[in-house]
Amino acid sequence: MRPLDDLFVVDLSRILSGPVCTMLLADMGAEVIKIEPPPLGDDSRQWGPPFIGGISTYFLSINRNKRSVGLNLKTEDGSRVLWKLIERADVVIENFRPGVLEKLGFGYHAISKVNERAVYCSISGFGQTGPYSDRPGYDVIAQGESGMMDLTGYPDGPPAKLGASLADVVAGLYAFQGVLLALLARQKTGKGQQVDISLLDSMVSTLTYQALIYLTTGRSPQRLGTRHPSIVPYECFKAQDGFVNIAVTNQKQWLNFCQVLGFREIAVDPRFETMEARLANYDTLKPMIDRALSAMTRTEVMARMSDVGIPSGPINTVGEILEDPQIHAREMVVALTHPEYGPLRLLGIPIKLSDTPGTVEMAPPRFGEHNREVLFKLGYSEADVARFAESGVIAGS
Repeated sequence: MRPLDDLFVVDLSRILSGPVCTMLLADMGAEVIKIEPPPLGDDSRQWGPPFIGGISTYFLSINRNKRSVGLNLKTEDGSRVLWKLIERADVVIENFRPGVLEKLGFGYHAISKVNERAVYCSISGFGQTGPYSDRPGYDVIAQGESGMMDLTGYPDGPPAKLGASLADVVAGLYAFQGVLLALLARQKTGKGQQVDISLLDSMVSTLTYQALIYLTTGRSPQRLGTRHPSIVPYECFKAQDGFVNIAVTNQKQWLNFCQVLGFREIAVDPRFETMEARLANYDTLKPMIDRALSAMTRTEVMARMSDVGIPSGPINTVGEILEDPQIHAREMVVALTHPEYGPLRLLGIPIKLSDTPGTVEMAPPRFGEHNREVLFKLGYSEADVARFAESGVIAGS
């Protein structure tokens, strides 16, 4: 048994934020029908290189465990197929710009009249309300407008985008939580509701203590590289053979840190005795730490820090972490095989449940791979499917 077995999800989303949410639902047992528009399906199928079997690895990264139906919603028959799916749906998820689905007749109010139990999740750049609601939004736009890019990078350099699409991913995670909360509420009320998630809200929510710096002082925090605005030392340092992060978060750790590095005089120096003092005298302290750590390898640094209970870790490449024994022990890399494009390694499920764990069972689908299967379940005949294919109602394999 998986937690979301018997949950039926109609997925109208594409690119990243919505597919992250529906992948998490599918991993936990939901049946997810991914509706993709002709002629090519989800835009991200074309985003590459690299490609595997003609499919973008971008698409492959967030669409496992789903069934794909290539459906033209601008046709009458296509609309009727979607309505049949919606009538059965527990959850409908979309990430179009507000108003787009309303014009097609599939907005929240229209769907709630047909299926009042359906949870309708909308993900957009700026949300369903507010003066920016009709603006299109992508991950990089949300990263910039949220203030996150202004915080990322070094003081003497330009703002920097985070290396991963964090706005899209966090919005997908919040959508997942919002859907589950709405389903819990439905158990009490018998009715679904709309879940409204925005990329901008999602990124602003990650500012946490950085936001409070401004809200309490009126001063916007600045780019600090890998430094922390309130804790020293808490950043990346260069060892002989690479980079390592060290986090010294309290006075006991500071004294242990000084002991390990042979900083006997520094440990009792009034300029560095407290966290506040270390922050005030950062420019003096940092070169001292750099000199001491540059004489050690990464392994030596981490071993010495571990001996005295100070958190530390290497700056890994993506390749290094994905081949790391800890990641493999946690099943965070999994192997699948698709009958057409062959073997594939994907990221695993980060949510570990002891009794009802999620599973990775189905490789990401070809465009329209499940047209026949889904249409037959809805009561359509072989002749109907052939007619739909010929008239452009359905597309794909």
